Amino acid sequence: MSEAATNEDPHDPEDPRDAEDRDKRTEDSDPVAGLILQMVAACATAKSVCPTEVARAFAEQRRTPKDPPDLWRRYMPGVRQQAKNLARQGRITILRKGKPVDPNVPVKGVIRLAPPQQGNTDPSGPESA
Repeated sequence: MSEAATNEDPHDPEDPRDAEDRDKRTEDSDPVAGLILQMVAACATAKSVCPTEVARAFAEQRRTPKDPPDLWRRYMPGVRQQAKNLARQGRITILRKGKPVDPNVPVKGVIRLAPPQQGNTDPSGPESA
């Protein structure tokens, strides 16, 4: 009986349907991802967004009178993590020195977030999804 319950678990990590659902609800389940998508969509096609801009906007939405002025720094790791997640899904492109980078490898330094690039020839980029 416990085996049947295990097979019917709606949150089974090995269930391929979970991966598809996770991709669809990223912006709904994580407000940081939703804000990244919103800000990237709002920028012009040839423009990009700095992750600090996303972190600052996110912090301002949640600011209380007692929060320090650099509250946005607290959200930077989450912004970078969600940016990599969205890039792996092919929903945004991470740029380093103006060039797309592979979201599956560690990225150090200054990055920018841009809409997915059309005609990307990088095999690890959005076109492979």
